[in-house]
Amino acid sequence: MTSQTPLPTPAQTLSQRTGAAQLTTAMVLSGTLGVFVVESGASPFNVVFFRVLFGALALGGYVLARGWLRDHGFTPRTLGLAVLGGVFIVFNWVFLFQSYESTSISVATVVYHTQPFYVVLLGALFFRERLTAAKVGWIALAFAGLILVSGVTPGDFAAGGGYLLGIGQALLAALLYGLSTLVTKRITGVRPHLIALVQVLVGIPLLLPFANFGAMSGTGADWGWLVGLGVIHTGLMYVLMYAAYAQLPTAKIAVLAFVYPAVAMVMDWAVYGHHIGLVQALGVPLIVLASLKVTLGKTAGPARPRAAAPARGTAGRAPEAASRTATPAASEA
Repeated sequence: MTSQTPLPTPAQTLSQRTGAAQLTTAMVLSGTLGVFVVESGASPFNVVFFRVLFGALALGGYVLARGWLRDHGFTPRTLGLAVLGGVFIVFNWVFLFQSYESTSISVATVVYHTQPFYVVLLGALFFRERLTAAKVGWIALAFAGLILVSGVTPGDFAAGGGYLLGIGQALLAALLYGLSTLVTKRITGVRPHLIALVQVLVGIPLLLPFANFGAMSGTGADWGWLVGLGVIHTGLMYVLMYAAYAQLPTAKIAVLAFVYPAVAMVMDWAVYGHHIGLVQALGVPLIVLASLKVTLGKTAGPARPRAAAPARGTAGRAPEAASRTATPAASEA
């Protein structure tokens, strides 16, 4: 007799629909991030500084309103890991935003979406996580797609290397995101909102020496773009993502993550007239397919990723307290 997966209850179906809507909204917002960065007119270091500043205010207000600072669950070890992850996240944003200037939002975003492969490779390198031949093959396919998407030509090597630098910055941003993911995966018993709050708070003193406040004197109405990056793309977007992660299986999270680069490419075309060429476009499905295969592996079914243990004193409020780690399958910029 073959076993059958039980059908979801109406409550579970409604929960998944709500989660899908929340994550789709979050990924759409993430896809508009590049426009906010470019329209602000600020340097990448200034953009990230004000993003973490306004983001900390938005996330901090939400966390305070929910009363989550009590019984936060941090230990010296997990707080240190959150701080380290914050260092990686903050500089990941700096390099990604620099890549927008040297390439385009479309190219930088697709190249940046090679994050899952770095997570696998770094996990095998530092934590001896199992790296199968199949995953190696998918990663190789993804980087073949990356070569196509980058659109690098021999002329780029002779033209000062600005475009090549932009590709390298996007790859470095993806690498830093992968490092942050590996660090954050080892934090349990803490709500992801609190981990994200620590990460943006770390960015304030970290970026202060690099911020050029004199260059902001004539910013004027462009301050709205910077406030939006903190309130919308850090506060609201993270709240939506973490709410969705608690309701969706890994497969749906992995698929919906690709709403982000799709929207980013549409926005880049609609606002700036940038679009990738035909040969570059051939690389996009290779990266998408390989990313899904590497992310899902043999868990493409309804099995959900392991949730973090509830923080001390919150067991009575589960399942809300049993938050997932802050950086699951979906990628956020």
